Amino acid sequence: MAPTGKIVGNNNTVELTRDIFNEWFKEEFTATMAEREEARTRSIVIIATKGTIDWAYPPFILATTAAAMGWDVTIFFSFYALELLKKEMSLGITPIGNPAMPMKMPVGPTWFRDIKWRIPNAIMSNIPWFEEFTKGLFERTLKQHGVATISELRELAVEAGVNIVACQMTVDLFGYKKHDFIEEINEWGGAATMLPVAADADICMFI
Repeated sequence: MAPTGKIVGNNNTVELTRDIFNEWFKEEFTATMAEREEARTRSIVIIATKGTIDWAYPPFILATTAAAMGWDVTIFFSFYALELLKKEMSLGITPIGNPAMPMKMPVGPTWFRDIKWRIPNAIMSNIPWFEEFTKGLFERTLKQHGVATISELRELAVEAGVNIVACQMTVDLFGYKKHDFIEEINEWGGAATMLPVAADADICMFI
């Protein structure tokens, strides 16, 4: 039989059973945990590995958006993504390596701009200037739609307090020099640096 007790106050007497206490405790515990969750700062870790224009946008857009929402944000730049941290960026783009990339013209009448040009890889790979041509079209399309450049997004990320970590192993592997990179890099580290941070994050994304 569940133990009982009595709480006496003024003109009222309330019998306290285990069930009543458990229900009260559950409500109080749920409310306290909800308050703690609401007050907690969320965090996200983004692992960036690509170094082309099209792959440079997702990590910076996600990072700046999360920072604007008040989250703690860390981007770990590894392998080819280190190109995104260089003082002088020279980012390319290749429709050959990304078959889902639409080939559309940013000039001409609407019907002409809406055409998705399906150009075989065999043709694209045999035209020396094709990737530069594609890069120009892509950058022009971004500009027409008011999309910020990678440099602008990177600067915004720095201003928003995004924690920028560069992979030291990749620097050594590719023979990079630290003076080639922006000064705003917060830390140079490797997997041992990032794994504890990623383990504690609410969200971890690999791009």
